[in-house]
Amino acid sequence: MSMMPSNMLPVQQVEDNSLGHFLYGLMSAFPLFFVPVLLSFWLNLIQKNVNPDSVLGSHLRWQRMSIIGLCPFFIAGYWLSPLWLSLPMYLLGVSWFSYRIFKGWISLNDGLAV
Repeated sequence: MSMMPSNMLPVQQVEDNSLGHFLYGLMSAFPLFFVPVLLSFWLNLIQKNVNPDSVLGSHLRWQRMSIIGLCPFFIAGYWLSPLWLSLPMYLLGVSWFSYRIFKGWISLNDGLAV
Protein backbone atom coordinates (compact mmCIF):
# COMPACT_ATOMS: atom_id res chain seq x y z
CA MET A 1 0.00 0.00 0.00
CA SER A 2 1.58 3.27 -1.07
CA MET A 3 0.91 6.37 0.88
CA MET A 4 1.27 9.87 -0.41
CA PRO A 5 4.01 11.78 1.40
CA SER A 6 2.66 14.14 4.02
CA ASN A 7 4.67 17.06 2.67
CA MET A 8 2.76 17.16 -0.62
CA LEU A 9 0.39 20.08 -0.85
CA PRO A 10 -2.77 20.10 -2.91
CA VAL A 11 -2.34 21.68 -6.30
CA GLN A 12 -3.90 25.11 -6.58
CA GLN A 13 -5.29 26.18 -9.88
CA VAL A 14 -3.54 29.28 -11.18
CA GLU A 15 -5.86 32.00 -12.42
CA ASP A 16 -4.99 33.74 -15.67
CA ASN A 17 -4.86 37.44 -14.87
CA SER A 18 -3.71 38.58 -18.31
CA LEU A 19 -7.12 40.17 -18.98
CA GLY A 20 -6.75 42.31 -15.87
CA HIS A 21 -3.25 43.40 -16.90
CA PHE A 22 -4.51 44.26 -20.40
CA LEU A 23 -7.39 46.32 -19.03
CA TYR A 24 -5.11 48.18 -16.59
CA GLY A 25 -2.85 48.92 -19.57
CA LEU A 26 -5.77 50.37 -21.51
CA MET A 27 -6.88 52.40 -18.50
CA SER A 28 -3.39 53.82 -18.04
CA ALA A 29 -3.55 55.22 -21.58
CA PHE A 30 -6.37 57.60 -20.56
CA PRO A 31 -4.57 60.74 -21.78
CA LEU A 32 -5.21 59.51 -25.34
CA PHE A 33 -8.64 61.11 -25.71
CA PHE A 34 -10.20 58.79 -23.12
CA VAL A 35 -10.92 56.18 -25.84
CA PRO A 36 -8.79 53.41 -24.23
CA VAL A 37 -10.70 53.84 -20.97
CA LEU A 38 -14.03 53.45 -22.74
CA LEU A 39 -12.72 50.37 -24.56
CA SER A 40 -11.50 48.84 -21.31
CA PHE A 41 -14.85 49.62 -19.66
CA TRP A 42 -16.72 47.89 -22.48
CA LEU A 43 -14.39 44.86 -22.38
CA ASN A 44 -14.80 44.76 -18.61
CA LEU A 45 -18.59 44.77 -18.84
CA ILE A 46 -18.78 41.89 -21.33
CA GLN A 47 -16.80 39.51 -19.09
CA LYS A 48 -19.54 37.15 -17.94
CA ASN A 49 -17.49 34.00 -17.25
CA VAL A 50 -15.28 35.50 -14.51
CA ASN A 51 -16.09 34.43 -10.97
CA PRO A 52 -16.87 37.64 -9.02
CA ASP A 53 -15.26 36.18 -5.87
CA SER A 54 -11.92 35.50 -7.60
CA VAL A 55 -8.90 37.78 -7.66
CA LEU A 56 -9.61 38.75 -11.27
CA GLY A 57 -13.27 39.36 -10.44
CA SER A 58 -12.33 41.79 -7.67
CA HIS A 59 -10.04 43.66 -10.06
CA LEU A 60 -12.70 43.88 -12.74
CA ARG A 61 -15.05 45.39 -10.15
CA TRP A 62 -12.25 47.77 -9.00
CA GLN A 63 -11.69 48.88 -12.60
CA ARG A 64 -15.40 49.49 -13.21
CA MET A 65 -15.73 51.54 -10.04
CA SER A 66 -12.59 53.51 -10.94
CA ILE A 67 -13.98 54.48 -14.33
CA ILE A 68 -17.44 55.26 -12.94
CA GLY A 69 -15.86 57.26 -10.10
CA LEU A 70 -13.87 59.39 -12.55
CA CYS A 71 -17.04 60.64 -14.26
CA PRO A 72 -18.24 62.95 -11.41
CA PHE A 73 -14.85 64.70 -11.38
CA PHE A 74 -15.03 65.37 -15.11
CA ILE A 75 -18.69 66.41 -15.00
CA ALA A 76 -17.98 68.82 -12.13
CA GLY A 77 -14.94 70.17 -13.96
CA TYR A 78 -17.04 70.73 -17.06
CA TRP A 79 -19.80 72.57 -15.18
CA LEU A 80 -17.43 74.78 -13.20
CA SER A 81 -16.97 77.47 -15.84
CA PRO A 82 -13.93 79.45 -14.64
CA LEU A 83 -10.72 77.69 -15.56
CA TRP A 84 -9.28 78.23 -12.09
CA LEU A 85 -12.16 76.14 -10.68
CA SER A 86 -12.41 73.45 -13.34
CA LEU A 87 -8.69 72.72 -13.71
CA PRO A 88 -8.20 71.62 -10.06
CA MET A 89 -11.25 69.37 -10.40
CA TYR A 90 -9.76 67.71 -13.50
CA LEU A 91 -6.38 67.34 -11.81
CA LEU A 92 -7.95 65.85 -8.70
CA GLY A 93 -9.88 63.35 -10.82
CA VAL A 94 -6.83 62.37 -12.86
CA SER A 95 -4.73 61.98 -9.69
CA TRP A 96 -7.38 59.83 -8.03
CA PHE A 97 -7.80 57.71 -11.19
CA SER A 98 -4.03 57.28 -11.54
CA TYR A 99 -3.81 56.15 -7.91
CA ARG A 100 -6.55 53.58 -8.51
CA ILE A 101 -4.78 52.23 -11.60
CA PHE A 102 -1.44 52.05 -9.78
CA LYS A 103 -2.82 50.39 -6.64
CA GLY A 104 -4.94 47.92 -8.58
CA TRP A 105 -2.20 46.94 -11.02
CA ILE A 106 0.36 46.41 -8.24
CA SER A 107 -2.15 44.30 -6.30
CA LEU A 108 -2.95 42.23 -9.39
CA ASN A 109 0.74 41.72 -10.04
CA ASP A 110 1.14 40.46 -6.45
CA GLY A 111 -1.92 38.20 -6.86
CA LEU A 112 -3.98 40.06 -4.27
CA ALA A 113 -7.62 41.03 -4.47
CA VAL A 114 -8.60 44.68 -4.06
